[in-house]
Amino acid sequence: MKFVDEVRIHVKAGDGGKGAVSFRREKYIDRGGPNGGDGGNGGSVIFVVDPQLTTLLDYRYQQHHHARNGEGGMGNDCNGRSADDLVLRVPVGTLIRDDTTDELLADLDTEGQRVVVCKGGRGGLGNMNFATSTRQTPRFAQDGTPGEERTLRLELKLLADVGLLGFPNAGKSTLISIVSRARPKIANYPFTTLVPNLGMVQYKDGLSFVMADIPGIIEGASEGVGLGHQFLRHVERCKVLIHLLDMSAEGEGRDPIRDFDVLNTELRTYSAELAHRPQVVAANKLDLPEAQARLEPLMKEMRKRGIAVFPISCATGSGMQPLLDTVAEVLFTGRTDKLHVEPPPKARVEKKAPAKQVVAKAPAKKAAVKKAPAKKAPMKKAPAKKAAAKKAPARKVAAKKAPAKKAARAPVKKAAAKKAPARKAAVKKAAPKRARRS
Repeated sequence: MKFVDEVRIHVKAGDGGKGAVSFRREKYIDRGGPNGGDGGNGGSVIFVVDPQLTTLLDYRYQQHHHARNGEGGMGNDCNGRSADDLVLRVPVGTLIRDDTTDELLADLDTEGQRVVVCKGGRGGLGNMNFATSTRQTPRFAQDGTPGEERTLRLELKLLADVGLLGFPNAGKSTLISIVSRARPKIANYPFTTLVPNLGMVQYKDGLSFVMADIPGIIEGASEGVGLGHQFLRHVERCKVLIHLLDMSAEGEGRDPIRDFDVLNTELRTYSAELAHRPQVVAANKLDLPEAQARLEPLMKEMRKRGIAVFPISCATGSGMQPLLDTVAEVLFTGRTDKLHVEPPPKARVEKKAPAKQVVAKAPAKKAAVKKAPAKKAPMKKAPAKKAAAKKAPARKVAAKKAPAKKAARAPVKKAAAKKAPARKAAVKKAAPKRARRS
């Protein structure tokens, strides 16, 4: 069966029937009055989830779906028959979008879920509904309303609990064929898987989960290289992703670590939310010698990143039980302890090296603070200024002595001043003597 996961269809609900214009005409009954019945309702378009379906192939070749119209009203108070609804069955996980506005109308992810996308028209009223005391013979009726009409786009997202990711020919189909009853096509060439495959995995204690095999992704898929991202929508609902690494891949630039980085880059390009889903990294094809030689470098690099790696071989079945135990623990309990490992001690030292450099720089800042007093050398010279200030009084003492000398000289001047009056007195005494001579 061909797998179809996206189709575009046109649906239209039925129109409502017209109301009848009729009057009662019987023998011996004069003016019996209006008796036109109402029209029937048109059928609606309803989508129903059918768990038996796995593809949208039925809508690839039949793209127009119209519901029936309601019957018109009749005389003798007879209403028209309403049309049956048009029921369209789709697989679980179908998204219904309006192709014109790209509006999401419904997400059918539950078995038996029903949704009405186009409602049928309502039947018109007959003339018996318009009779009044003043209008006893209405000669008109109401037309039915038209049904809704839309162009829809159906997208299928498979409901799976676990999704398998990896490069082409990494062993995804072989893995799902071992753990479940799915029988996908397996061959030793790229892009063997062209459509997603689902398988039911029976785990311990009656627990089970659905696993999805997704076609391989290569570098540049976001730009349309290979199968592109057209099938990645089927893993958007997955809770856990198993990342298979081809340890024996040959070719230019093929390396398990590079393949891991390239695939995660493509996932981030498609959806950031999908890139952060829990990933269980499994190294496949370890039954080959060249794959065993690449295992040790891969383990060291992944340990530096803190990612656990589960060595397996889908050809021999070795390592499958630890892988399934880890997937079941993450799926049913939500714990992701087994997906991470502690980095080696060297990686820790390298990570803490910047912190040590910061601590080493801290004393340098403190030394600068200690040197600050050295810059304030003038503070130490302050005592010298004080000493000079203390010597200033000595100068003042000398200044005080100077007045003492002046004081010693002053009496001499004063003494001379005292003698001067004595001379004047002598002059005064001599003057009278001259007067007497005259």
